[in-house]
Amino acid sequence: MMKVGVIMGSKSDLPVMQDAIDILKGFDIEVEVDIVSAHRTPEKLFDYGKHAHTRGFSVVIAGAGGAAHLPGMIASLSPLPVIGVPVKSSNSIDGWDSVLSILQMPGGVPVATVALNGAKNAGILAAQIIGTSDTCVLDKILVYKEGLKIKVNESAKDLK
Repeated sequence: MMKVGVIMGSKSDLPVMQDAIDILKGFDIEVEVDIVSAHRTPEKLFDYGKHAHTRGFSVVIAGAGGAAHLPGMIASLSPLPVIGVPVKSSNSIDGWDSVLSILQMPGGVPVATVALNGAKNAGILAAQIIGTSDTCVLDKILVYKEGLKIKVNESAKDLK
């Protein structure tokens, strides 16, 4: 079974990151959640990044606000795909500091970046990555996407 690591810089990020956790659990993907602060627990960050692939993770979703170094640092240490979630935090500059910190990675250290507070899309993207090698997850994604289409079509009927 595939597993996704969902990490965040502080517990205050959990309300945003919960969307990723929920969507992954909805696809029956195992999720391990932890707090790993790039600035307050650098040793934990290094250990997590260097060993995530040996702990059975397929993808890491990292959410962070403010300076938002967590996703990029994990990506610098891990061979796994990393999805960054910029979080609009209390010390944020309308979230732009987080968005740009995660988005503007140097060549060779990619981080897939979703929208500000876009943890749901991070969960879906992680599931799609896993779905490339797990047909059960792929089938659930196909059903999910069909459900999105049905909702839109039903909404359009309500307008007429």
